Amino acid sequence: MSEYHIPVMLHESVDLMGIDGNGVYVDATFGAGGHSREILNRLGPDSKLLVFDQDQDATQNLIQDDRLIFIDSNFRYLENYLNYLKIEKIDGILADLGVSSFQFDSEDRGFSYRFDAKLDMRMNQEMPITAHDILQTYPAEELVDVFSKYGEVRNSKTLAREIVKNRSQAIWTSQRFNALLDRLRMGTTAKYFAQVYQAIRIEVNDEMGALKDLLKASKDYLKKDGRLVVISYHSIEDRIVKNVMKKGNPQGEMVQDDFGNIDRPFKVITKQVVEADEEEKKRNSRARSAKLRAARKL
Repeated sequence: MSEYHIPVMLHESVDLMGIDGNGVYVDATFGAGGHSREILNRLGPDSKLLVFDQDQDATQNLIQDDRLIFIDSNFRYLENYLNYLKIEKIDGILADLGVSSFQFDSEDRGFSYRFDAKLDMRMNQEMPITAHDILQTYPAEELVDVFSKYGEVRNSKTLAREIVKNRSQAIWTSQRFNALLDRLRMGTTAKYFAQVYQAIRIEVNDEMGALKDLLKASKDYLKKDGRLVVISYHSIEDRIVKNVMKKGNPQGEMVQDDFGNIDRPFKVITKQVVEADEEEKKRNSRARSAKLRAARKL
């Protein structure tokens, strides 16, 4: 497990799920199973734990436990699988968002600028669109939107223009792409590269759309007093999570019905965003940017 992915804020996040006896729980991002193992340690014998992971490599980490149901799919389809399994309500959801350490460290997956590989970045290898396809086919205007919205890249227009200008029949590899980025970078190399790669990865996997679908399902399927616990890794994700927990929608808008009643599906139970302590940040670099939020279903 340690080689695949080290769970971030393991005990803090599972504590916030408020597990008490038997119930039906969801680990939306199984990965190496670190969070799932801790959840199972706290569940009663008649409980169920539904775990989602769209990456086939995660199946090598399966836990042999009759209470666990592994679902080889994106967590955005939580509603579909709950209906299929005839589960009407659940007691808690935990989602540790972002890319696993294993995916970043796999040279052939194309997630990292550290290795020379064809730019792929698909969390699910059966998805049709890769990072290479986006760089090769998106119009400049769409590239600008991706880099600005998902990476907050300051020179998005210049970058998009240069990508279109340098298109050819050659395959976009990280080495070739890095050479282009190095000519255009603003600020430090590491930060600029990380912002650009993050933006493309989010677009490839429609990460924001998937997150919104998961949060909507959590509103509909969590029991009263059920817990929603989310660990995010950049401001875009965190803003969506915070807005849904506080206002009930990703935009953070106050919504009223015809009678003036305000839609407040959750009560936030983390008054301030929770971050990993300094010891964990030193031990696990992924924890440095992690933000943990939790809410209770009203």
